[in-house]
Amino acid sequence: MARKAGFDRNEIVTRARDLFWRKGFQGTSLKDLEEVLGLKPGSIYAAFGSKEALFLEALDLYAQSGRDSLLPGIESGSPLTFLAGYVRAMGRTGEGNPPARACMLVKTVLEHPDTTSPARLRAEQLMADMEALFTRAFVRAREQGEIAAGADPARLGRKFQSDVTGLRIFAQRSDAAGEIAELAEDLALSVEALRV
Repeated sequence: MARKAGFDRNEIVTRARDLFWRKGFQGTSLKDLEEVLGLKPGSIYAAFGSKEALFLEALDLYAQSGRDSLLPGIESGSPLTFLAGYVRAMGRTGEGNPPARACMLVKTVLEHPDTTSPARLRAEQLMADMEALFTRAFVRAREQGEIAAGADPARLGRKFQSDVTGLRIFAQRSDAAGEIAELAEDLALSVEALRV
């Protein structure tokens, strides 16, 4: 009879996500995981199979958290207003908000140059899923008459994802504090400028 795990799996994966997000897959040692998770290596392997399997689960949790925070705003009210507010919030680092962190999915793609690695493939799929979510927002905006009937939601979704990724990467610069709010505002205004 299998022994039941003596820990909250979601809490462990959440802690692992935050560690991997900060240090990357390669930069996170088994010792780091042991300290942050409060689990011995044997327990980590028994529960997840491998460091990579734990990483993939953490990556899925990261993407799911992003989807869960975006979907209600995309599905209700004005999609353009929501997207503009989303990027403005990324720029508000001086109001008790932490600076925008680089996207864990992008960091994973950059850390895994082998395009056949499971981590790279999963990150690319999750990025495509996020792009589809942004595309969905622009589809709704077109259906509501917020953007031109001839606008291409897929192209707008791709550009929006690219802009948000660039903003998050810029936010990592040590000299970004003064400019990040301005860049976020520029991006928000470009979204609002699509309104017909």
